[in-house]
Amino acid sequence: MGIAADFTLIILAGLMGGLVARALGLPLLIGYIAAGVLVGPHTPGPTVGQVRDLELLAEIGVALLLFSLGLEVSVRDLIPVKRMALGGGPLQIALTGGLGWAAGVWLLGLKWTEAAWLGAMIALSSTMIVLKLVSASGHLATLASRVMIGLLVVQDLAVVPMLIVLPQLEQLGGAGGAVLMAVGKAGLFLAVIVGAGTRLLPRALAGIFKWGGRELFLVAVVAAGVGVGAAAHAVGLSFALGAFVAGLVLSESDLSYQALSDIVPLRDVFGLLFFVTVGMIFEPAYAMRHWVEVLEFTALIVVGKAALTGWIARGFGYRNMAPWIVGLGLAQIGEFSFVLARAGRTAAALSENTYNLALSCTIVTMLLSPALMKLALPLGRAWKRWRNPAPVEAGAGRVEPTELTGHVVIVGRGMSGEAVAKAAREARLDTVIVELDRERIQQQSDQVVIWGDATRPEILEAANGGEARVLVIALPGASMTTLVAETARRMNAGLKIIGRASAEGEIKGPDVVIEPRLEAAAAMAEEMLAGFGVEEAVERARERRMDTRGIAGVD
Repeated sequence: MGIAADFTLIILAGLMGGLVARALGLPLLIGYIAAGVLVGPHTPGPTVGQVRDLELLAEIGVALLLFSLGLEVSVRDLIPVKRMALGGGPLQIALTGGLGWAAGVWLLGLKWTEAAWLGAMIALSSTMIVLKLVSASGHLATLASRVMIGLLVVQDLAVVPMLIVLPQLEQLGGAGGAVLMAVGKAGLFLAVIVGAGTRLLPRALAGIFKWGGRELFLVAVVAAGVGVGAAAHAVGLSFALGAFVAGLVLSESDLSYQALSDIVPLRDVFGLLFFVTVGMIFEPAYAMRHWVEVLEFTALIVVGKAALTGWIARGFGYRNMAPWIVGLGLAQIGEFSFVLARAGRTAAALSENTYNLALSCTIVTMLLSPALMKLALPLGRAWKRWRNPAPVEAGAGRVEPTELTGHVVIVGRGMSGEAVAKAAREARLDTVIVELDRERIQQQSDQVVIWGDATRPEILEAANGGEARVLVIALPGASMTTLVAETARRMNAGLKIIGRASAEGEIKGPDVVIEPRLEAAAAMAEEMLAGFGVEEAVERARERRMDTRGIAGVD
């Protein structure tokens, strides 16, 4: 069956690898890479025959990965931490990339051009792993997580110029004129595609969706991505770069969310193909023969990257736990390093030895990421005990503590938090609002507003949570709500805490848990009964609804 049999083998192996990775709590891409190792030519057992053909299909996976990245990228994502992202991001890439380059030249004896590839790979962290870890822990809305996400967005964007410049360094011996020509060509292509595409592409896709429906819309979205990629390749640029530009063009249109939701399943399937083929090239025997070298280089990467990134975060005004969380959270090598590694192998810029070393270290750092993230808080607290504690800060500015007592503390100034704040204002209750989003902070309010991360005791202390009467946690994440509640309870045992959950038993800590879906269902039942004039049944329904709010003994 040829390539059909190989494709079937890869899909089945990827499925098994993904299931094992999920069972072990590891990122799926680790399972995919492991599956590639098992079906690759360097291990016994079933082996893929048409490797070259599958590698060509995997290039589509890279293109779709960058296309979806372009769809997801928005300048708005960087606004809360724009100073750190736009200033610290390039600095982090330069310093960690320089560390990798120096290690390649002086420790491994590589040519400076090959060492530049290695440094670029080391500079990138894993968006997939970091988002998975912070989301699973419920810390997605914390200041440190936002800083990490801002840096990750800048790193992901940096992949594009890396794919332009690095092949030129190897092919032309680092001729500056050639590099500038390549960058100039990419800039011209970007200007033409963005200029024309911004006007034409969204309009064309909207027309196709209206006329041909969702199925043809998906086909048109894929055609846009690979079509612009083919155009980029035709003018001597990267196919993946063109796909990224196509996604970027669509990202600011009202079609971006639908396009992204439709493309994600296809991207994931072809992404599986890409990561499996990455594993097929990897030689396990290399890691076994050079395990000391792999561990030493991994230790250098983790310690050096964590120290440099944490130092940069501290230099940009972040204190307390943030530098530790940011540094250790971004200490791994990312999935886009595989893209660079493949590009380096294709351009004959990376030797087989360097490729296997980089791949081995990447996999090890990914496996270490959960443990490193858990070490951040204990190490940070130990550091604070050793040194004088930093002043209370919310990220980039000092927090002015409030002296209110018997007041309401509202965490989160979204739609729910603002509604609660309005009710408190109308009841003439003293209120303190804690919010991390600077845009929401800047909104006018006659209530006390503190910019900060409510999971930090210092921020709740600034809100005088120890003297508060009621705490309302208007945050979407269950783990986040639980963490804030636990922090507040340690500070004030008599505090009444109100939270919300999307499912029964989802959060722990609050005295009263509001479940919006149940509330909505109960309200609809009341209105239905009221429509029939069954007043007694309406009152019983309301009593049942009130009984479901909270625990025994709570007013």
